[in-house]
Formats: sequence, C-alpha cells, structure tokens
Amino acid sequence: MIISLFILTVALGLVLQIAWKQNRALRQLQEAAQRNQPYLREENPANFLPQWRPLVDAINQLIRSNSELQHQHTDQLSQLEATLGNLREAVLIVDESNYIHLANRALRVIFPAARDLVNLRLELIVRSRPFIEYVRATRTGPALPRQEFEIIDGSSTIWIEVSGAPIAAPDGKSQWALFVIHDMTEQRKLEHVRRDFVANASHELRTPLSIIKGYIETLVDGHLTMAVEDRDKFLRTIQRHSERLNAIIDDLLVLSRLESATPGLKFAPVQLDHYFTNLAADYQQRPHARGYQISAQAAAELGTISADEEKLTQIFSNLIENALKYTAAGSQIEIGARLVESDEVECFVRDNGPGIPSEDLAHIFERFYRVEKGRSRETGGTGLGLSIVKHLAHLHGGRVWAESPPGQGLTILVRLPRSRSA
Repeated sequence: MIISLFILTVALGLVLQIAWKQNRALRQLQEAAQRNQPYLREENPANFLPQWRPLVDAINQLIRSNSELQHQHTDQLSQLEATLGNLREAVLIVDESNYIHLANRALRVIFPAARDLVNLRLELIVRSRPFIEYVRATRTGPALPRQEFEIIDGSSTIWIEVSGAPIAAPDGKSQWALFVIHDMTEQRKLEHVRRDFVANASHELRTPLSIIKGYIETLVDGHLTMAVEDRDKFLRTIQRHSERLNAIIDDLLVLSRLESATPGLKFAPVQLDHYFTNLAADYQQRPHARGYQISAQAAAELGTISADEEKLTQIFSNLIENALKYTAAGSQIEIGARLVESDEVECFVRDNGPGIPSEDLAHIFERFYRVEKGRSRETGGTGLGLSIVKHLAHLHGGRVWAESPPGQGLTILVRLPRSRSA
C-alpha cells in the first residue's frame, strides 16, 4: 500500500513537472512570436520537449519568413522614398487604416507643422473631411479624377490639388492608396491678388474716363450756346483728369516693368550724404515745394551703397511728393539716412503732418490703397506710388515700412544693404 502510494506520488510529480514545462515552453514560444525572434532550443534545454520539435521548427520558420517580409517591406519603402524624395510633387501612401507609410520631402514642406509624418494617422495631419473622404473612395474603388481641396489650419489656408490611385499592400491582402499632391497655395493667392488688382485698376481708370466722357458729351451738345467761362472750366477739368489718367497708366507700366523678370537695374556706388543733400536742394527749388522746409540729414561717415541711382531717386521722389501732397504749406520734411548695422543703412522721409491712423499703416503699400480716397484723387494721387517704392526697395534687397506716432507726423523708412551681395 505504501509502495503504491509512493509510485502514485512520483507519477503525479512527473505529470505536474511535464505540465509546468509545457506551459513554460508555450509562454516562451508566444513571447518569441511576439518579439519576432526565433525560439532557440539551445538556450532552453530544460524547457524543450523533444516531441515539440516539429512545432518549434515551424514557428521559427514562420518568424524568419515574417522578418524577411518586414525587411523587404522596409527596404522597398526606403528605396521608394529615396527615389521620390527629390520630386517637386508631394507623394503620399496610406494603408487601409489611413496610417501614413510614405511621405516625401515635398509633402513635409506643405505641412511643416508635422515634422515626422510616417506612422501617423492622416486625419491628424490633414484636417479636411472632403479630403479624407476622397482618400477612402480612392482606396476602395477605381482611380478618381484630380480634385482640389481647401484646408484651413488655424489662421492659415492651404490649397492642394490631389490625384490618387489604389495600390496593393505588400502583404497582398489589403488595399492601400497612393496620392500625388500639388501645392496650389501661392497660385491661388496670386490669382486673388490679380483679381483684386484688375478690379481696382478698372475702377481707378473708369473714374477719370467717366468724367472726361461726360464733359466732352456736354461740350459736343452745347458748345455753340455755352458761355466761354463754362467752356474753359470744362476743358480744364478734362485736362486735369486726362493728366490723372495718364499718371495712372504710367505708374501701371512702371509696376509692370518692375515685376518683370528683367527689371533693368544698374547698380553703382552712391555717396549717400551728397545724394540726399542734392535731392533736398533740388526739391527746395521746385515751384510746388517752395513753401516747405526740406532738409537733409546724412553724415559723411555713411559712405556709399551699391544702388541704381535713378531707381533710388524714384523711391525718394515718390515719398517726398507724398509728403508735399498730404501736409500743409510750411510743413517740415526731412530726408536722410543713418547707419544701423555694418552692412545696412536706414533711409527715411519724415514730415510733421497729420500722420496716418495705426489701422492703416500696414496697408498703405498696397496698390490703390488710400487712407482718404477723396482727398487723394483731389491731389492727383494714383494710389500706386508707395507700391512702386516697395517694389524698388525689394529689388535693391531691402524693405520698407511706415511709422506714425500720434501727433508726430509720418515717417517712411527704407532699409537697404550697403552692397549687392548683402
């Protein structure tokens, strides 16, 4: 009886030990599969059961095959990204769950806020329901025609043109999608600017033309019975608006030349102190400026800058003429420059007139923008002078802005590099 109980106890212990080894071996096999690493019998001799050899060999073979497929997949995507990386067009590949598997450099330029796009959900990058629906429809059906989408991201708006096609996933079991994306943002902005410019130019040209047409029709119909004084008044009005019309056309032609591929600037050294002194003296002698005090402030230490002197004169003549138009007779106008950095000078035209409201300062360099529209037309302004100044400053590698502290007049500042290389 005692011997039987002993044998039973030993047998039960062996069974439990085998069961424990089996459970432990199963757990280790499961962990090996999860880590995608082969189960090594040499490292686990105590846990390895000989009768499990076929199972372990099969699992190890599956793990190796899966690793090879993953390496192939990674290598293919790397090769594809290297091939597409330098394309100007943005390329995007997403899987069946909208996870991004490939995004070239051009796509990161379109969406700079997301630096690392791979392995992110597309919805986190492109917040546009129509675009996400387009992606879904492309992946689940035939290739769709090219479409354009407007994507609003905070305060900025992006326009993209997208064409897509379904592609087979590397495993051959699911459907992915490939998209080629063109950034249309700058083009749409330029089209908006062009439409505004055409509308504004048409309006500005129509005003003097309508006045000229009306006065001429009156003269044609009643010139025989019209008083000489009225006829003289009509002719002078026609002349004034003809001059305004001619000025608008001249400024439009200037802007067109400045925006062309070859604006025709001729750079040469310009001695700043002599330049501003001579410019102030020249304007002081002009009939329409004799009632003003025009002075120059430019030290000899400023030296020279590399600039097109004719275009430089166009910049400061526009600014001085503006100051003469919008300040009362007897006002002070100061022109000059000061050294702000070793490679830059800051030129200015300052008056002690009424100034400009702060809400208008950011817009005065826009085409046809006027703070007081009626007054600008009365003084013969075209609304293009400051736009020309801005273009010329940019062509010299500089920038321009305005400052108008309350009660302290208006100052237009033009910062220019001393040399063309700067």
